[in-house]
Amino acid sequence: MKKGEIFVGKVLRTDFPNKGILGIEDQKVVVKNALEGQTIRFSISKKKRGNIEGRLLEVLEKSPLEKECASCQHFGACGGCSYQNLEYEQQLLLKKAQVERLIHNAGLSVEVEKIYGSPLSQGYRNKMEFTFGDQYKDGPLSLGMHKRNSFYDIVSLTDCKIIAPDFNHILQAVLAYFQERGTAFYHRLKHTGFLRHLVLRRSAKTGDILVNLVTSSQDTLDDVSFVKTLIETETEGTIVGILHTINDSVADVVQSDETRLLYGQDYFYEQLFDMRFKITPFSFFQTNTLGAEVLYDRVREYVGETKDKLIYDLYTGTGTIAQIVAPVAKKVVGVEIVEEAVEAAKINAALNGLNNCEFMAGDVLKVLDGLTVKPDLIILDPPRDGIHPKALRKIINYGVDQMVYVSCKPTSLVRDLLILREAGYEVNRCCLVDMFPGTVHVETVVLLSRKEV
Repeated sequence: MKKGEIFVGKVLRTDFPNKGILGIEDQKVVVKNALEGQTIRFSISKKKRGNIEGRLLEVLEKSPLEKECASCQHFGACGGCSYQNLEYEQQLLLKKAQVERLIHNAGLSVEVEKIYGSPLSQGYRNKMEFTFGDQYKDGPLSLGMHKRNSFYDIVSLTDCKIIAPDFNHILQAVLAYFQERGTAFYHRLKHTGFLRHLVLRRSAKTGDILVNLVTSSQDTLDDVSFVKTLIETETEGTIVGILHTINDSVADVVQSDETRLLYGQDYFYEQLFDMRFKITPFSFFQTNTLGAEVLYDRVREYVGETKDKLIYDLYTGTGTIAQIVAPVAKKVVGVEIVEEAVEAAKINAALNGLNNCEFMAGDVLKVLDGLTVKPDLIILDPPRDGIHPKALRKIINYGVDQMVYVSCKPTSLVRDLLILREAGYEVNRCCLVDMFPGTVHVETVVLLSRKEV
């Protein structure tokens, strides 16, 4: 089996995250974006230290799991979704099986109780970052998502299924506006051009919308006509704020050198349960509002009785979980590295009349050195890559009886759970919440307790 060689085979299973597993010439081959049951043609793209990877060239036969037609017309070309070709119940079964396999292969003796679906399987995202570019080299201006397996090509979206229809309308209006003017997009290799990203946020409960155009400083924006175009765009919700962010960083990320308010306000309010949260252009908030309520319900169940307890909420973000458990706790201390998120957490806690929340800005690894009081419970909700090993050791050293770990990447979670097991903790309960229908991602919630010696 040589690099570049082409094979045909049937996918045996799909491992997280969306890795098709095949057996070719008595060897395991991993092909990304291949679904179990499909017969595919692929080329060998990598062969290193016994690991063999292939690149999908063509699906010759569909999987019995697949629908006749994908839910989204952009599916396959767009890199945003991987499971639009499956009925939603089938997506849930697939994700549950993937996490169960990871847990079983790691030797962890806990069952996944259930996977909870999102209340909305389409149109659920309350935030989306779109990229300007061209669909092929030197092609017309595009605005949408990256093409699958491509860093440069952009697929213009007209009817994306995971966003609210309002986003599709605004997306097309903005693209048409700049196409008519012949405005250049920012070339990520040449570092020339103007248009970079369009970031849209929408409250699921009120329909309020924030529009943030992100550009370089290499051209100027006609503020009046741009605002007029957006205000005249037909939307079900209301555009309450339009912003223009200047970003001259060479990195292909949304960040602000300067942000100007062109219209309205730079915030709106979202509601979770009976609490209000102020959402600003760059503040973190779960991208699926209704799904977040399902997730936090599970967290509250796993946390259990909190009366008179001191709780550490590590990697707290904007303090959402902290504020949900705070009303019946003695005190909650939230730690988050992003300073803007901490400021938002403080504002939201005040907004919700909570005076027993303390939020601290800084790296968990360093902040824990100053938190010498042993908490009664620790809640962990780290970024995708999990917890830094040194930070995890400090967390273990508190010796709390219980922890609740919320993870958006099950492979990182399993790695950390093995370390916690070695330190004397066992996983008592585990469930999944699908916050990201149509995609490979899933949230996992686990309850751990310290074994009695």
